[in-house]
Amino acid sequence: MIPAPFNYHRPDTIDEIVALLGEHGEAALMLAGGHSLIPMMKLRLAQPDHLIDLKGVEALRGIAESGGALQIGAMTTQAEIIASARLAEACPILREAAELIADPQVRACGTLGGNVANGDPGNDMPAVMMCIDASYLLHGPDGERSVSARDFYKGTFETALAGGEVLSAIRIPIPPRAQGQAYAKLKRKVGDYATAAAAVALTLDGDTCSAAAIALTNVAPAPLFAEAAAQTLIGTAVDATAIEQAVERAVEITDPVADTRGPVAYRKHAAGVMTRRAIETALSRAKGA
Repeated sequence: MIPAPFNYHRPDTIDEIVALLGEHGEAALMLAGGHSLIPMMKLRLAQPDHLIDLKGVEALRGIAESGGALQIGAMTTQAEIIASARLAEACPILREAAELIADPQVRACGTLGGNVANGDPGNDMPAVMMCIDASYLLHGPDGERSVSARDFYKGTFETALAGGEVLSAIRIPIPPRAQGQAYAKLKRKVGDYATAAAAVALTLDGDTCSAAAIALTNVAPAPLFAEAAAQTLIGTAVDATAIEQAVERAVEITDPVADTRGPVAYRKHAAGVMTRRAIETALSRAKGA
């Protein structure tokens, strides 16, 4: 099928985006990489009267560092994230997760902002951002505000992004050197959403875990921040007993649906397996292995 007719807009600045959103309201949708929106438009599941193409807004691009944080423009592509030596050094989970998204063609066009902003529970980067305590910079008619990734996701395709707002950048605290990170993903084939996936960050003080974060992908209506699971690791040597307790608590909060990726019991089991793998990998990396 082909999309229904629409009016096309290509703004040059963030202020122009906000003005267009204010003028057209719910009749307007924003186009980033297009890998989610364009198929929906072709199926006529989305029929915007106005399409706002963000590709011409240079202020939405780039990777910068200031004030102990990394800032990534919303229109930065997954391929650019993979190619960034600084991101690989400071926050390697970003490259690891980006390399597991779809295929090279999609990663060349797909953007970080598009991946985190639309509230699709199958997208990989939301759980990663929750794990590493990222925040999102949102621009709207009342100016700029910052929302933690851990507070951003409300349900399937439901987020804290208000009407008239655009996500302009993602800000990530630079992790301590003693932190190990890992993203473990199970999928049926290249290009598929996760059957289940887990993002883990562990910080060690000697042999003891001093900080931990765990987040899960595609096992609930929204990405999950498994706070209680991570708490079971803190103050331990992250031994087999602590890992098993963390896995159990992570699985407890999952609420997957049965679909072509498997029945509910299988997807819960997969969530546990991915959580265990991510913890063990993050621990190994935190120890310098």
